[in-house]
Amino acid sequence: MAEIARACSERGELALRRREDGALELRVNGVFVMDDQETSSEELLASAALEAVRRPERVLVGGLGLGYTVRALLADSRLGQVIVAEIEPDLVAWMRSGLVPSILDDPRVGVVVGDVRAVVTDLPDASVDAILLDVDNGPDFLVYNENSAIYTSDFLATCRVKLRDGGVLTVWSSSASAALESAVTTVFGKCQVTPVPVRLQDRDETYYVYQGSS
Repeated sequence: MAEIARACSERGELALRRREDGALELRVNGVFVMDDQETSSEELLASAALEAVRRPERVLVGGLGLGYTVRALLADSRLGQVIVAEIEPDLVAWMRSGLVPSILDDPRVGVVVGDVRAVVTDLPDASVDAILLDVDNGPDFLVYNENSAIYTSDFLATCRVKLRDGGVLTVWSSSASAALESAVTTVFGKCQVTPVPVRLQDRDETYYVYQGSS
């Protein structure tokens, strides 16, 4: 394992590593977050939103990661603007410098360095067609405990207010969560849950995408 970059913030430590198998890996506080080898669930997070929205002109993504959710969105020519909310400035800097393959030079992409809760709250009502949340590992396995508020019905209700008619919210989770399904159902009336089988470093796992439509 070769370390490419390391940074510390008030939330803890970020590490960018190159594994022996060649994969680029991101860890936060020592916890595996993602790599560039298994990206199917990030891509599904994007495709599920795109398929549900008739005209995805303006989309907000919570969490930059290694950029694969945003990259999947940008493949859709209908997309006009992607707002990315990322709380860790060093992660944004690594992508801008080329340590992480960048999607930030696309003119449709704008990055706001800040907590996704504040970024969403500051949006005008009914101003985005989709909100995609991939901020932490999900409500039951948090890297940063304060992110628990992201998965509550209170914050999801704020998200719904910011969606245009026919808009969609999609939320990524590393594990099945009855609480998250209940919160999405409470706010949107129903919740679509899509399991995503993945092969993660020689073991089988299942990630989940939760979706509610306005």
